[in-house]
Amino acid sequence: MTIDKTHTLPTGIKIAAALMIIFGFAEIVTGFRHEFFGLTTSQATISTVIGATIGAFYFASGFLVLTKKRKLAILAIVLLIADAIGRISMVATGLYPIGYGLQTFAIITGTSIVVFFAIYIGLKLKYFVR
Repeated sequence: MTIDKTHTLPTGIKIAAALMIIFGFAEIVTGFRHEFFGLTTSQATISTVIGATIGAFYFASGFLVLTKKRKLAILAIVLLIADAIGRISMVATGLYPIGYGLQTFAIITGTSIVVFFAIYIGLKLKYFVR
């Protein structure tokens, strides 16, 4: 399928990109504040750095998808995978404490959404220009 450079992305991709930007911004803020709607992260400096960094990956992924360029969409997928790995690493090292149900549910759900976006964009690569 050949797409000219003036094409528009399907609505689903635009919505996914917008959500990545919003969720990424929320993750950056959480990285610095260590709290988001009652969910917490460690107060350690490393938690701030990693949390804000993976949030920036998420945020940037949304903008990369909106460029409509396949190579940048692939980079967005890589950043989303890095975000998911970062989240898992933060849980494994105790920087995302999982001591109670809501916290655990939020971490699993949030990470699942990141993975979903990576898969979704990967399945939609045909809509991006080379």
